[in-house]
Amino acid sequence: MRSSNPVFSRRGFSRDNGYAGFNAQPQAGGAAVGTQGNPYAQPQAGNPYAQNPYAQQDLQYGAPPQAPATTGRMTMDDVILRTGTTLGTLIVTAALAWALLPVDDANISRSYGIAIVAGLIGMVLALVQSFKRKASPALILSYAALEGVFLGVVSSVVDNRIASGAAMQAVLGTMAVFAAVLVAYKAGWIRVNRRFVGFVMAAALGFILLMAVNLLFAVFGGGDGLGFRSGPLGIVFGIVGILLGACFLALDFKQVEDGLAYGAPREEAWLAAFGLTMTLVWIYMEFLRLISILNSSD
Repeated sequence: MRSSNPVFSRRGFSRDNGYAGFNAQPQAGGAAVGTQGNPYAQPQAGNPYAQNPYAQQDLQYGAPPQAPATTGRMTMDDVILRTGTTLGTLIVTAALAWALLPVDDANISRSYGIAIVAGLIGMVLALVQSFKRKASPALILSYAALEGVFLGVVSSVVDNRIASGAAMQAVLGTMAVFAAVLVAYKAGWIRVNRRFVGFVMAAALGFILLMAVNLLFAVFGGGDGLGFRSGPLGIVFGIVGILLGACFLALDFKQVEDGLAYGAPREEAWLAAFGLTMTLVWIYMEFLRLISILNSSD
C-alpha cells in the first residue's frame, strides 16, 4: 500500500516484500503463493495484506482482521522503537549542532552553510528512500542525523538572534499537535477516507507550489518574495502549514493502523518511523517560522 503522505511521496507498506501471503501470485494448479495448505486463504483485491477471506469483512464490522499466526509481523512496539530511534538520532545531532556550530557574528555564515548542505543531503536521502522498494534503516537514520544538524543550527539562529525560547516553544507546539491529532484520531473525530486524502493532497500541492513561487521571487527579486513568509500573510500561511502537518499525522496514523491490521512485515516499521519523523519535522519548522514572524512583527 503506497503512503498518502504528500510531504515526500514515499513508498508505504509494499506488496512486493517477499513475505508469504503478501503478494499472492497464481501458481500451477491455481494455488497462490502464501495460500498453499490453507483452502480458505484467498488474496483480497485492494488488500495487500489479506490472509483470509474474512479479513475485509472483519474490518467492515469494526473487528480486527484475523492475522495468521506467523512471525516477522510488525507490531506497535516495533513502530514505537523505530520511531524513537529515528527521532532520538535527530535530537542528538540537533543538540550537537547547536553546541558545536556557533551562530555569533564571526561564525554564523560557516555554521549556516554547514546546515544548508546537511539539509540538502538529507533531502536527497529522503527522496532516495521514498523511491526504494524496501525500507533502508541506514538511509533513514542518515536522513535523521543530517536533518538534525540542519534543525540544530536553524533553531539556534532563531533562538539566539530573533526570539529567545523559540525552539522550546516550537517543540512544545509540535508535541501538542501530535497529542491532539492522536487523541482525535483514536476517538474517531478524524476519519481518513478517500475524500480526506484527496483534500489533503490538493491542499498540500497548492501550499508547496505557492512556497516554491515565493522562494523563486525572493531569490531573483530580493526581499521577502511575494510576502507569503512574512507579515500577516506569513502568519496565515504558518497556521495553514501547521494544520497541513496535523493532516499528515492523521495519514501517518492510518498507514500504521493499516499495516498492523493487515500484518505488514516488521521491517515496514522503519517506513512508519520515517513518515512520522518527516511530518514532525514539518510541523516543528512551521512553528519555528511562525514564532519568528510573530516576534519580527513586534
